[in-house]
Parts: sequence; C-alpha cells; structure tokens
Amino acid sequence: MPKSISVLISTGPSTISSVLVGKALLSPSCREDVGVAADFSAHRNEEEAGVQPLSKIAIHKAIFDLRDSASVKVSPVVLGLKGEDTQWVSVEIASPEPSENDWVGVFSPAKFNSSTCSPGASDQKDQTPYICSAPIKYKYANESSKNYMNTGKASLGFQLINQRADISFALFSGGLSNPKLIAVSNSISFSNPKAPVYPRLAQGKSWNEMTVTWTSGYNINEAVPFVEWGLEGESQVRSPAGTLTFQQNSMCGAPARTVGWRDPGFIHTSFLKDLWPNSVYNYKLGHRLFNGSYVWSKLYSFKSSPYPGQDSLQRVIIFGDMGKAERDGSNEYSNYQPGSLNTTDQLIKDLNNFDIVFHIGDLAYANGYISQWDQFTSQVEPIASTVPYMVGSGNHERDWPGTGSFYDTTDSGGECGVLAETMFYVPAENRAKFWYSVDYGMFHFCIADTEHDWREGSEQYKFIESCLASVDRKKQPWLIFAAHRVLGYSSDYWYGLEGSFEEPMGRESLQKLWQKYKVDMAFYGHVHNYERSCPIYQNQCVNNEKSHYSGTVNGTIHVIVGGGGSHLSTFSEVQTQWSLYRDYDFGFVKLTAFNHSSLLFEYKKSSDGKVYDSFTISRDYRDVLACVHDACEPTTLAT
Repeated sequence: MPKSISVLISTGPSTISSVLVGKALLSPSCREDVGVAADFSAHRNEEEAGVQPLSKIAIHKAIFDLRDSASVKVSPVVLGLKGEDTQWVSVEIASPEPSENDWVGVFSPAKFNSSTCSPGASDQKDQTPYICSAPIKYKYANESSKNYMNTGKASLGFQLINQRADISFALFSGGLSNPKLIAVSNSISFSNPKAPVYPRLAQGKSWNEMTVTWTSGYNINEAVPFVEWGLEGESQVRSPAGTLTFQQNSMCGAPARTVGWRDPGFIHTSFLKDLWPNSVYNYKLGHRLFNGSYVWSKLYSFKSSPYPGQDSLQRVIIFGDMGKAERDGSNEYSNYQPGSLNTTDQLIKDLNNFDIVFHIGDLAYANGYISQWDQFTSQVEPIASTVPYMVGSGNHERDWPGTGSFYDTTDSGGECGVLAETMFYVPAENRAKFWYSVDYGMFHFCIADTEHDWREGSEQYKFIESCLASVDRKKQPWLIFAAHRVLGYSSDYWYGLEGSFEEPMGRESLQKLWQKYKVDMAFYGHVHNYERSCPIYQNQCVNNEKSHYSGTVNGTIHVIVGGGGSHLSTFSEVQTQWSLYRDYDFGFVKLTAFNHSSLLFEYKKSSDGKVYDSFTISRDYRDVLACVHDACEPTTLAT
C-alpha cells in the first residue's frame, strides 16, 4: 500500500470530506499542515506491506571482532560444474560464545570490507575497515540446530544462484541491530560467474515479435551477446542483442545508492522478429568471446503469439504484488512476502495451460537492495523463459521524492524506476513512462502507469484514450485495462476510511473512457487481496447478474488481483453494493477466450490452484456496437 497523506478539505460551512492525495500533488503551503496524517499513513504502510528483511540489518553499525576460535566453512568451493545456475551449499559454523541472536550473512562479492566501497557508499566512520554492503541473504545460526546454544556448532544449508561474483559467509553476534563480525568463511564461486542467466520473454511492439532479455557478466568489450533461435526442428538463426547497465550514481537515494547497491551486471535484449503465429520456437542465449570461443545458456522454447483477431483458445494470467522469497528459509522466510512462492509454484505447475502473464506492478519488492532483482528473475525464470512476462510499474518500482513520480514517497528504496525499466522489457515508446499496449489474439490490453499522472489532459491520458480507441472489437472483442494502483473500485479498509473506495482522483477522469470504449474489465494490484465488482459505471451496477453476462456492454467489471504474494490487506466493514466477491487470500486470475463470443474468468488461490470465483461472458459483435449511456455517437438533425 502507498505512503499517502490524508487531507481534510472543506467544501462549505457544513461539508467536510476526507481524501488521500500524494505529496507531489500538494502545494508547499498545504504540506506543512499534514505532518501528523503523513506519519499515520506511513505507519500503516509498514503494517500493510511488511518490511524488507535486509533493511533490518544495521550493517553500517557493524564492528569487527574477528576471533581465532570462531569459524565458518563452506562447501563445495566451485558451483555449477554441470552448468547449473542454482546450487545448495553447506555452511559449518563454530562460535566460542553462542547466542540466539547470532546470524550468518551471505556476501557477494566475497570481500565486503571498506576496500570494496565506492566513494560515498557509506558514511565515513572512525572505525575501519567498515562494512559498506548489505548481505544478499541471511539466516540465524540456530535456525536448523537446536543444540547450537549448547555446543556453539551448527550446520546450515543455503541455496545460491549465479550472481556474477564470488561469495563468502560471515558469522555475526549482536543480532541484526548491533552486528559484530566474528568469523568469515572461505570464498566460493560458480564455475562461470559471468554466464548468461534468467531469460525473460516479452511481446515486442508488433504481434509477431518476441523479445528476450537476460543478465550476464559480459560487457560488450568482452563478448558479443546474441540469441540463437528458430522453429522447432528447423535451421536456427542468430539475432544480435543490445546491452544496458547502470551505475551507482543512477540510483536516487538510500539504500539503493548506499548499503543496498550491488553491481547489476549487464542486461541484454534481443528482438526476434517476423515470427509465424502459434509456432513453437527454440532459443538459447549466447556470448561470442573475442578469443573465438562461445558461452551458451541451456535451451529454452516458447510459442509465438496468435495473429491479432485469430479465433483460437487463448489464456491469460493476471496478478500484482508478488515479491520474492528464499526457498532455503533465508530472510525470515514467509514473513515478508508469504505467498510469493505459492503463486510462483502454481504457475509453474500449470505452465502448459496459459499463454501470457501480466504482473501489474510491485515485482520484486527489492526496495533498494539491488541483489534481490537477481533473486526475483531467478524465481520467475521457469515462467518468464517460456511465456511472455509482461510487467507494470508500481510504487515499489518507481516512487522517490523529486524524481518526477506522481507520488512523492520513498517506496522504491532509491531505485526510482531504473531497475524495473532495465531488468524487464515492455513495448513502451519510452520505458521511463511505463504505459503501453499489447495485442494477443482476441485480446487488446492497455497497461497504464499509475506512478505518472493519468488525469485528463496529461500525456498518459492521451495514450489511454488512443489505446482504447484503436481496437477493432470485431477482431479483438476482449478489451482489458490494467494498472497498479486502484483507479477503479476497491473495498480496501483504508480506501473505505477515506470514503472513496479508490485511489484519490483515480476513476474521475478515466471512467468515461472505460464507458465510451466499452472496456470489459479493469485490473489492479496495490491492494493485497482479491475482489470483483459487478459491471459498474459511476458507482452503480448496470447488470444484476453475478455468474454470467450477455448482451450489451454497458459497464466495466473491476477486479483487484493484488494477492500475488505480499502481505494481505483487510477489507472495509462497509458493504458496497457493487462488490460481488471478496477473498482475503493469495491468488491470481485466469482469462480464457474460447472464441470471439465466449470468455471464461477464473480466480484461483495460490495455495491449491483451485477456482474460487468465476463467471462467463457470451455476446455478439452487435452487443459491443450498441449505444449505451455516455457511449453514444452524436446524432444529426437528419435523424
């Protein structure tokens, strides 16, 4: 949920209404009057969204107290000898004075004292060498050994991924708030730390183009990146890839610019063009080194997009706010993003039964700890390497004061959009402005960016209207709008207290566009639960059905699908007439278009993959053409 500001606005001698407004929208004179409300709102933000586990470590306060009698030993020393990107290691620790607050941190690069700090990466301290880098993950020493307090010895298992650098483990006493370094392990590494890893597919700017983005340790002065690809069973071709990266000074603030900074490596994107529709393609990532040798990834495959308007079975997954979690139990497992692995694993299990994914904001919740983006792309790799993984921009990707975001909060941890824009491709005209359209067969998607102004007259508003107006509903009958924050309707507890049941100013400008262009459904994240409305226009249900809709399109169904994995959000006690189904649980939505006149909507829980809410839509083209309120063409005197 956002950090927002509650403002009482007097609209007359006896009328006072409460609304929420992002700080960026307030004049300087207003800001001075809302400090108490801002503190309250910031407090509820932490309660709702949880706290990034790495931020609990006061690494800037760490002191060195290395002891000969304490030790940390890790094995094996070389990982990925069979080409693996992920491997388990065993960590043996011994401490002369064991405490229940002792913990083990994973550091990469392996040398993490002040010699690795960039200028300005940490506040200068009298005590040196100081630690200027947060660990990638951590576990408490007694996590898997009840006898640690008695024996001072324990064995921990960690699952590591290839992140382009060597790795060491450090034993600390003093807990997370007053860490004291007492032992450091030997360093270990993957056999090829620079290898290409974690491919993520995305639809290109045309229906017959697929993009492949991946991460490696190879700059263009070391190797030439490319993708080798082709139809299954036929000759393969090679397409070049562009290379991007960013530096510490690209970050907008702490912790991304300080203890959370880690070299992101190099992000490569290749464009596979002129694809045949509905065809299976194989691909693998390659780097040609300047000595003539090649470095390859493993082999992957995807199915290309259907031709726009094509009549065939087409299946779409939509959710928001998933985050990441560590399968080895690190970082207070299940306390930060408790449902993220359940959602990930359900989608992996059902991978053959959907065609494209939309993750509409709040992706990794790295919050300025750059290493977590590698962890997230590794987590979703089985999905993102197989089907297009389309992303939206949320507050935890973009928002930072003074950087042009619509909300003047610190939710991105200093990333200010740089990580999301670089790590994932979206077919936007300007990737810093995260709005775009996607055609997928009978679907047309308009993805908005709620962290930039969407109100009437704005640049984004013009895009949204153009996107909605451009669709030919005879060929693409299913028109979907999606955004991160709730620009429509939500019974979230805090929205209920505000009395608006929406993001402030959310639907005021947009609902006439949804009505004019007869948008079927609008999806939102940000609120961490599931809720479905009736077909609605201006707070009123325009259809009393609950499980089947047919005939004229005279309202838009609004869906909150923010239960991808982060802490759940409670509902308001106010029972709104337009709210048909609520679920305080983790889950996602699946849309299945059988043909131009039949659509199935299913809400599935992440825990078991079963359907808990559903409805169908049946209609003909003439039902989309029909004139309804605020969607009628002007008539002439001749009529």
